[in-house]
Amino acid sequence: MKIFHTSDWHLGKMIYGHSLLPDQAHFVNEVFLPAVRRERPDLVLLAGDIFDRQIAPVEAIRLFDRFVSDMSALHVPLALIAGNHDGAERIAVGAGLLRQSGVYIGSSIADVFQPAVVRAGNAEAHVYLLPYCEPAAVREFLKDNSLRSFQDAYTALLDRVRGQLAPGVFNILLAHCFVIGGALSASESPTFVGGSSEVNPSVFAGFDYVALGHLHGPQRAGKNGRYSGSPLKYSFDEAGQKKSFTVLDVENKTAAVSEYSRPPLHDLRVLSGEFTQLLENAKAAPSEDYLYANLKDRAPVYMPMDQLRPYYPNLLGLSSEWLSAAGGAEKNGELHEQLMRRKTDDLYIFEQFLSQICGCEADDGDRELFLQAMRPSGEEIV
Repeated sequence: MKIFHTSDWHLGKMIYGHSLLPDQAHFVNEVFLPAVRRERPDLVLLAGDIFDRQIAPVEAIRLFDRFVSDMSALHVPLALIAGNHDGAERIAVGAGLLRQSGVYIGSSIADVFQPAVVRAGNAEAHVYLLPYCEPAAVREFLKDNSLRSFQDAYTALLDRVRGQLAPGVFNILLAHCFVIGGALSASESPTFVGGSSEVNPSVFAGFDYVALGHLHGPQRAGKNGRYSGSPLKYSFDEAGQKKSFTVLDVENKTAAVSEYSRPPLHDLRVLSGEFTQLLENAKAAPSEDYLYANLKDRAPVYMPMDQLRPYYPNLLGLSSEWLSAAGGAEKNGELHEQLMRRKTDDLYIFEQFLSQICGCEADDGDRELFLQAMRPSGEEIV
C-alpha cells in the first residue's frame, strides 16, 4: 500500500502583505495532483491547517474545492482533519456525502471513533481522524473534569481509541498537535506551541503510523509519528528547509518513509552581505524569489530596497546591521561598540549620499556648502 502524507497547506497565507495563493495553486495543481496521477497512491492523508484562517478567502476555498473534486474523480481516498487554523464546522459541510465518494473528514472529536477503512489488494488500513482539539473540548466530550492539559486530554482520548484498534491491519492516527521535542518555525502560531500544549509521543502507542500536522519542518515525532511539514516556506527562518510531502510504502505493517520534493514556483531565501555586493549579484542574476536582505554594511546605505527591487521584485524585507547597532534596538556586540566609538554625524551621512547616489566623493567645497545649509539661523561656523 502506498500512502501520501501532507499537511499545513495554509491556503490563503500572506507574508509581508503578499499573497501566496499563486504559489499554493502551483503546488496543488502542478506538483501534488500530478504526483497523485502518476504514482496512484492508495490513500492521501492531509493532517490539518488546510486554510490559514478560519474564515478563508474565497479563492482559497475554490482551490481546495477543486482539489477535493479532482481527488474524488481520481478515485483516490482522501482523509483530512481540521487544524487549529481551520474552521472545523465549515470544513465539515457535506462530510456525510463526501464519505461516500472516498473523502473522509475529521472535524469533531467524535470522528476519531469512526475510522476510515481503505483497502488495496490484500492490504487494509484503518485511519482514525483526530482533528485539533483543546483540553476543554475533550473534557466536555468525555465528561471528565480532571483533564486540564493537552497531555491529559490526548491520553484519555487515545486510551479509548486504542480499544478499537484491529489486529492485522495498518492502523493510522491522523492528528494535529505539538509533540514534545519538535522543531518550531516562526510561521507557527505561538499560541498553540510550548508548555501545556505539548503532548508526549508515548500517547501514540499502539498505532502503526501517526500522520501529524502543525509543525512546518519535516521531522520525526517519537517512534511512530512524523510531521510531513508544510509544502511551502512560510517564514524566513524556514529558508534552509527542504519542503516536501511524505510518501509511505507499507508492507506487512511496516512503512518505508521517503520524501517527495519539487522546486516551488518561487523559493524563499535570505540574502546576507554588504550592499554593493548584493546589488552586483542582483544585476548579474535577477530573481523573482521571495527575498529578505540582511545588510552587513558598517555605513548607511541610501534607499537600499528601492535600488534592489528592479532586480528583486519580490524583495519583502530588509534589515541593516548599521541601523540596528546605531539605533540600539538590536545591538550587535562588536559592531555596535565600533559605531558608538565613532560619531556618525550629518556630514558623514552627506558624504555617503554623494558617494552612493551621485557617484562622486565630497570635496571641501561640498562640505562647506552642506554645513552652511545645515547651520541654524544666526549661527556662525567656526
